[in-house]
Amino acid sequence: MKQLNAGCNTDICQMCRNCSTHWLPAIQSNRKNFIFKKNALLFREGEEMKGIFFVHSGLVKVHKRWGEEKELIVRFARDGDIVGHRGIGKDQVFPVSATAIETTTVCYVELDFFLSTLRVNPEYLFRLMMFYAAELKESEKFMGNLAHMPVKGRIAHALVSLEEKFGQDSEGRINITLSRQDLASYIGTTYETLFRMLTEMAAEGLLRINKRISIVDKDTLLRKFVS
Repeated sequence: MKQLNAGCNTDICQMCRNCSTHWLPAIQSNRKNFIFKKNALLFREGEEMKGIFFVHSGLVKVHKRWGEEKELIVRFARDGDIVGHRGIGKDQVFPVSATAIETTTVCYVELDFFLSTLRVNPEYLFRLMMFYAAELKESEKFMGNLAHMPVKGRIAHALVSLEEKFGQDSEGRINITLSRQDLASYIGTTYETLFRMLTEMAAEGLLRINKRISIVDKDTLLRKFVS
C-alpha cells in the first residue's frame, strides 16, 4: 500500500457524488488516497474497523472464510463503489476481507468522519440506506442460490450478473478479468468443477471461453439452468 497525493474523482465516488457541495471541502481535508498492488489486502476479516474505502480505479473482491483454507467471494467492487461498510455496527469489526484483484487506487476516510458525513448529509444517508437494502436482498438471494441451486445454475446466474455489472468489452466478452479460482470462489464451487462445467456449457454453444467469457445465448442459458 502506498499513499498518493492525487485527489478523488468527485463524479465517480459514491460519497462525493451524493453529498452536498458544501461538504466537499471537508471530504478533501479528511480523505487519504492509497494505491494497492494486485493481491494486496485492504483489510482482513476480524480486524477492527477504523475507516471506509471508496474504489477510485481498479477492482476489489470482498470475501470471507468458507471452511478450511477456502474463501467465498460475496461481491466485487469497481470504480466509485464503497468497501468496508459491512463493518459498521456494534462491534466495529470487519466481517469480510477485501483484496485488490488488480492494481487499485482508493479513497479512505476514517470512521468518525464518515459517520459525521452521514449526520450532516441526509440525502447521502438515505441513498446509503437504499444501497444497504439492495445489498441485503442480493446477499439473501446469493446465499439461497448456494443452498438450493445446482452448480450450473449458479454459474449461469453469476455470469449474467457479472455481465450486467461490468458490461461487455469490444469483443462481446464479460468486461472483467477473473482467475478461474476467483470465479469458482464467487460461485461457491471448486476450480475443477467449474472448469468441467464451463467446458460442457461451451460445448453446448451457450458460452465462448477465452481469457474472458462470452455469453452466446443468454435466454437459453437462463431458461435451462436458472428458471
